[in-house]
Amino acid sequence: MDIRSGAFSDSPEPSGTDLAPAPTSLRWRVSPGFTALKCCAAIGLLLAGVFAAEDSRMLTAALVATAILAVYALRDVIVPIRLAADLDGVTVVSGYAGHRRIEWSQVERMRVDARSRGGMRSELLEIDAGEHLFLLSRYDLNTHPADVYDDLLRLRGF
Repeated sequence: MDIRSGAFSDSPEPSGTDLAPAPTSLRWRVSPGFTALKCCAAIGLLLAGVFAAEDSRMLTAALVATAILAVYALRDVIVPIRLAADLDGVTVVSGYAGHRRIEWSQVERMRVDARSRGGMRSELLEIDAGEHLFLLSRYDLNTHPADVYDDLLRLRGF
């Protein structure tokens, strides 16, 4: 398995001093560490709610926060691969736990949208497929969206 810039390739590893063959498929997934952190935080919030059971407002807030965090963590467990690409097209996560296959001919545009707000810089990989726009963050890809963009262009042959 060839691992580079957060992408996982299904192509075989190079042997010895041979140059690595160009990958034919790549996958990007959420960070397992961040998923584990969400699960631990959900358990911590649940325990905090149990210990504060006398105060009904605090218990309610803790249970709501636990449920929200657990739903996000569950999505990371159910659908860890957020973007996969091969020579024929890309597969993008769609909705809570679905996937949508997009052929390269259907991809109208790909770009990295970088913005600075409040002293923070954010980057999103945008995949425009006509009526559908898919936005993937560094969190979704577990690497910089610009690196993924470059990998997608190489895979697509541009």
